[in-house]
Amino acid sequence: MSSPDLYADVVIVGSGMGGGTTAYALAKKGVSVLVLERGDRLPNEKENWGPKEIFVDKRYKSKEVWVDSRGKDFAPGVHFYVGGNTKLYGAALPRMREKDFEELKHLEGVSSAWPFTYWDIEPFYVEAEKMYKVHSNSGEDPTEPGRSEPFPYPALPHEPYIAALADRLRKSGVTPHSNSMGIDFGDDGKCIRCKTCDGFVCRVGAKSDAEINAINPALLTGKVQLQTLAEVIRIELTDDGRSVEYLVVKGSSGEYKVRGKKFVLSCGAVLTAALLLRSKSAKAPNGVANSSDLVGRNFMMHINTHIAAFDYKRKNDVIFQKTLSFADWYFDGGKGYPLGIVQLIGKVQGIMMKSYATKVPLAILNYIADRSVEFLVMTEDLASRDNRVIIDDRNRIHLVRKPVGMSTHKKLMKRTLKVLRKSGYQAIFKQPFDISMNAHQCGTAVAGSDPKKSVVDQYCKTYDVDNLYLIDSSFFPSSGAVNPALTIAAQALRVVAKSDLSNV
Repeated sequence: MSSPDLYADVVIVGSGMGGGTTAYALAKKGVSVLVLERGDRLPNEKENWGPKEIFVDKRYKSKEVWVDSRGKDFAPGVHFYVGGNTKLYGAALPRMREKDFEELKHLEGVSSAWPFTYWDIEPFYVEAEKMYKVHSNSGEDPTEPGRSEPFPYPALPHEPYIAALADRLRKSGVTPHSNSMGIDFGDDGKCIRCKTCDGFVCRVGAKSDAEINAINPALLTGKVQLQTLAEVIRIELTDDGRSVEYLVVKGSSGEYKVRGKKFVLSCGAVLTAALLLRSKSAKAPNGVANSSDLVGRNFMMHINTHIAAFDYKRKNDVIFQKTLSFADWYFDGGKGYPLGIVQLIGKVQGIMMKSYATKVPLAILNYIADRSVEFLVMTEDLASRDNRVIIDDRNRIHLVRKPVGMSTHKKLMKRTLKVLRKSGYQAIFKQPFDISMNAHQCGTAVAGSDPKKSVVDQYCKTYDVDNLYLIDSSFFPSSGAVNPALTIAAQALRVVAKSDLSNV
């Protein structure tokens, strides 16, 4: 193997929301940390704000190829850069609700309880909201969870078109509320309130991503090293199989070893599971940390549909659109079953629609975009053992998924469309998410209190391997129906504060 081999007290694989936040929290406690990132720094360039370059040409999407349930290759929505997927995410940072941490009956099954409660993680939601500069107002959302402190920053103001939309939605019977957004916005903030935020790279560093808000501050402490272009390809265990001895890393000059006292995987739910499964050996014949046979199982991703509500009588002149949601049916769609949430997304431009409506002339797409407002309709995906990550004999990732919650999603869509038509929109254009959009992946190494029924404990420590933690959305026992990023960050802060990860 090539030199040099590397060492740190805690080695973290991945620099996204889980890995970045963990590194920052450990650095604050004085722990020596090495972060291994498969990609490099994402360059600041004019293409960061290019809708064609990002949505049509897929400039920043990885070159990974996975295989779906039908055996068909697809390009997943993953990004290998410092900051991970947060470099292009929409910066929506809501909390999960109190009931999301409990067993909850749904139309098509049961959402599992977590091994800790909302109030166990609530203080760390507070800390994460401050760290990621979350803006919102309490008291607007009828389903919002309890809070020990107010939001650290007020909600982003609605532009006139959105303020008018909020009034129309209220008259149509729902309760719009401000989104929880991670943005450096205000008199002293960097945000210029542009139309290239959701799904774009922020050229001014105003979006609260893991590079800007976690990795860079962690590096300034002097306790953290960042190794880029470092793809971890295998985990090697000690002779007794109870601890990680070292990681095998592929770099630009060949392979090398990385050793440490403790190890954290934060690669994202699919790639964390894939690394554990690919590392099978005589010491771990079913894959690392997989005595339960649950690594890779219970894969979930939200059941999502993008919709564009079109009104030929109103031109939408909004710039920063993603400031409003409604969640009236989050827990009860009228018969006691949860339905989900409806939230605005960033303003869609005509050329962006070309990524889906490939045969529609651009002039027509521009006309629709000028007179539409766009939402994400989001429903919880329930866990199933049969929805899983599999590594085939050619070392490829297979993602097997049949969503559990489609009937619920159809009910939410029906109610949403009725409200929007009542609000004055004459046509609704829909784009259901497919497997390649990889929306809010989670659940492939679920947390629990029983080692036979879970992969990690409540602090993300694997039951099988004493010095290995999985701190990303892979630990989620259920997916809820809100964006997961803040919960990942809060749990990372909780693990560092409450577990023995920092005791090295």
